[in-house]
Amino acid sequence: MDPVLDISMWVIICAVGFIAGFIDAIAGGGGMLTVPTLLASGLPPHVALGTNKLASSFGTLTASFTFYSKKLFNPSFWRYALTFTAIGAVVGTLVVSHISTEWLERGLPILIMATAIYTLIAKNVCNDQMGLPKSSKQVQRKQMCQGTLLGFYDGVAGPGTGAFWMASSSALYKMNLLFSSGLSRSCNFVSNICSLATFVYLGHVNVLLGISMGLFLMLGAWVGAHSAIRFGSRFIRPVFIFVVCIISLNLAWQAWFNG
Repeated sequence: MDPVLDISMWVIICAVGFIAGFIDAIAGGGGMLTVPTLLASGLPPHVALGTNKLASSFGTLTASFTFYSKKLFNPSFWRYALTFTAIGAVVGTLVVSHISTEWLERGLPILIMATAIYTLIAKNVCNDQMGLPKSSKQVQRKQMCQGTLLGFYDGVAGPGTGAFWMASSSALYKMNLLFSSGLSRSCNFVSNICSLATFVYLGHVNVLLGISMGLFLMLGAWVGAHSAIRFGSRFIRPVFIFVVCIISLNLAWQAWFNG
């Protein structure tokens, strides 16, 4: 069922893994590169999503640990977000496992393109406040809703989850960009791991391909996280979205008009 890849495709997958890990650690949305690449390699949609979770777990672990070590993420403060992200991710993965392969082939390119366009046009609502918002019941409820919705989305599809975390965290908590990045990477790691465990149980993971891409994602995430802390993300986003749109248009053409 899994494709036999030639050496050039392996090189492309590993290179995309590094680039996606780098971008994901800075601005989120690395899955908008990895999922189309895995689909283009010939993996069935369910297996592509599961394999992407395995690869992404390497990158999000590296990035989240980097932000944690720099004191840009406080697990205790964000415990509600982490818990409800895990629940949402498992439920979302169980839902997507019952969606037909044909629907996924036609729907994923559209979803990826929509995510890319949103990421391009969404305004950065971060301010210069350094530090976490004041703990309150309202903040806890926001974490629960945010974690459930974005965890569910990551379980169902995944591309753009990091970008959605950053945008929504900045809007909900009015945090500095680096604190939003720390929350984004850490919650994204939780949803990746929970979704991955469910995909493994369902048998929808190409382990060798996922580990190969994941190692390069890890390297890219390490470089990207340190670059984000030092430089920020505005310089890379427009080129990133352009590339994603080209890849997604190609997938849409193959799924809708070239079948």
